[in-house]
Amino acid sequence: MNEPQQKWTETIEESHSLFDLKLKEVWKYKDLVYMFVKRDFVSSFKQTILGPIWFFINPIFTTIVYLVVFGRIAKLPTDGAPPILFYLAGVTLWNYFSTSLLATSSTFSGNSAIFGKVYFPRLVTPLSIVLSNLMRFGVQFLLFLVCWAYYFSKGAVHPNIWILATPFLIILMAFFALGVGMIFSSLTTKYKDLSMLLGFGVSLYMYSTPVIYPVSALKGIFKSLAYYNPLTGIFECFKYAWLGVGDFSPVMLGISSVIIVILLMIGIVVFNKVEKTFMDTV
Repeated sequence: MNEPQQKWTETIEESHSLFDLKLKEVWKYKDLVYMFVKRDFVSSFKQTILGPIWFFINPIFTTIVYLVVFGRIAKLPTDGAPPILFYLAGVTLWNYFSTSLLATSSTFSGNSAIFGKVYFPRLVTPLSIVLSNLMRFGVQFLLFLVCWAYYFSKGAVHPNIWILATPFLIILMAFFALGVGMIFSSLTTKYKDLSMLLGFGVSLYMYSTPVIYPVSALKGIFKSLAYYNPLTGIFECFKYAWLGVGDFSPVMLGISSVIIVILLMIGIVVFNKVEKTFMDTV
């Protein structure tokens, strides 16, 4: 008597394409993405006294420090924008990028226990990190909007049509953090000290990004090099759109977009290659 042939609902097999994002699989595991996002967001203020208020405290105090150190002492220009709003805009964007990048860079090392026990598309983890940090960004962006509305009512800022590009700018930052984060996450499975180097490098990278100063304050070769910083076009476009100041041009944003897409593709290739063997080295 012949036994009925079994029909498998899921088949796990090695993917031969390095560029295969496995987006269909990721979509099937969308509930898992939601659970990871919820876990990361809730754990950020779990067992704390002030809870989500910490999301406001960080940009407020950072902005005050920048205002005193770079505004009052160093006297860096803000292109005529209200200093508080200028620094708050930079801090809000930078917090999202830096936290997403650093968290994504530890995808393999931080989740090795889970990866070694159960299968799911590994891309779910870095995606959930970027999305959970997007929720934090939303909270801090709300603070920026409140301050912006006050200065707008006073006629101190002059927004323009580029405000509509804000979602695109956020997506670019997410892709940049995701791409670079996956590259470092893949490399740190073998070279552990790269994680410490990344933390130090991100701190230095902030000073080469127009977070606390406008591009117009740079001269000569430094201004030319700034155009090839992927974050320069994003930060300058954001400040130009909402504050009406800055040395922004669409070409600058185009350069940022091209570089970010290239880095994202490299990150995907490296991530897909390492995820097959990382348990042997992590």
